[in-house]
Amino acid sequence: MLNREQALSIVHRYVKNQHLVNHMLAVEAVMHFYARKLNQPEELWGLTGLVHDFDWEIHPTAEQHPSEGAPILRTEGVSEEIVQAILRHGDHANLPRETLLQKGLYACDEITGLITAVALVRPSKSLYDLESSSVKKKWKDKAFAAGANREEIARGAEEFGIPLWEHCDNVIFAMREIAPVIGLEGTLTPG
Repeated sequence: MLNREQALSIVHRYVKNQHLVNHMLAVEAVMHFYARKLNQPEELWGLTGLVHDFDWEIHPTAEQHPSEGAPILRTEGVSEEIVQAILRHGDHANLPRETLLQKGLYACDEITGLITAVALVRPSKSLYDLESSSVKKKWKDKAFAAGANREEIARGAEEFGIPLWEHCDNVIFAMREIAPVIGLEGTLTPG
């Protein structure tokens, strides 16, 4: 099975944009959190989150990503379980999400982007003082972080079986664990 070092090698080979790398690291952290919470294989879940957008820079359209990236992952020795979860992490492929892993990746992807955007507009620019109530306020402003699809975020939480704002709290908590790594420590220190 793929290990984290190999997964990072794939990421660094195909992704040059540090913001995209940070997004994948955030999704990895949230997937680890949920694997522990749900008694699922933590390494499998984390690796799925880490490589899920590896092909976005070479396949930047919904028609290409991730379907054209899947053969690359298979060539790299990535398990079919991970490939199938990645193929289902958006709605454009029109593939049903059947496993908990598939539902988890879908639920954890878009929301990390919204949370990152909310953290970055705060005076502290930090996750450490961010609460879901702040995300909820920005949720209503469709012009804010317009690329974060609110319908997908809500559907992801629903499919995953976790109330949206509880899910938001969990994602913030999980992302705090790696805040310095993904540039969201801001002016604060963990407290």
